Amino acid sequence: MDYSKDQIARKSEWFRYYSEKRITHQWLQVHLLKNLDDVNTILEVGPGLGLVSSMLHNAGYEVTTVDYLSNQYPHPDIKFIQKEIMNLTGEEASGYDCIICCETLEHLLWEDVDIVLSKFFSSGCEWLIISVPYQGFQLDFRLFFNLYKFKKNFSMKIFKFLMNFDFDTNIDPYGHKWEIGYKKYSLFNLEKKIKKIGYQIHMREFSSPCRSVFYILRNYKK
Repeated sequence: MDYSKDQIARKSEWFRYYSEKRITHQWLQVHLLKNLDDVNTILEVGPGLGLVSSMLHNAGYEVTTVDYLSNQYPHPDIKFIQKEIMNLTGEEASGYDCIICCETLEHLLWEDVDIVLSKFFSSGCEWLIISVPYQGFQLDFRLFFNLYKFKKNFSMKIFKFLMNFDFDTNIDPYGHKWEIGYKKYSLFNLEKKIKKIGYQIHMREFSSPCRSVFYILRNYKK
């Protein structure tokens, strides 16, 4: 069977992005919904290639996705809105039980994060799940051994709080603009933003080995 260049490119990008270390991160986005019994309809912001969308659908959730890119995972049961996150209105984000916005906010300018979180809050959705890269001090060590295979992984993040996070919008306008753990971008400052908007932190979790910080946030003023 002959495959088109688009099919070959998609498969190549899928295997590049959804690496072994990232799969746990994708799984966690869905797993955090486990104890939110009142959640059925979900707005997923920044679905990428659609792995989380497919898992949410497979788990029985009603999913709508929104992205500035064209639909990367067309599915008859998953609605899609093509729109920049900064142009998304609170009204367009309303009517869902939960909004999921993972590995997306760091692509915005730090000061624009408040604007987007405010829109999510004004939507009236009770639950919001977010995640962003975490580069604060951390140690990750893994060891696997049996009679046929041995492998290990070691990672340590340290002193990032002394460094500036540098980015160039001319090179990559949609790249990361900040990451938690660098100078000025502390976990405290992120949580200050969250609470200022009106959200209450229901849960904070860290993924490993992808090393991101996750929050389940609740809007009691829905």
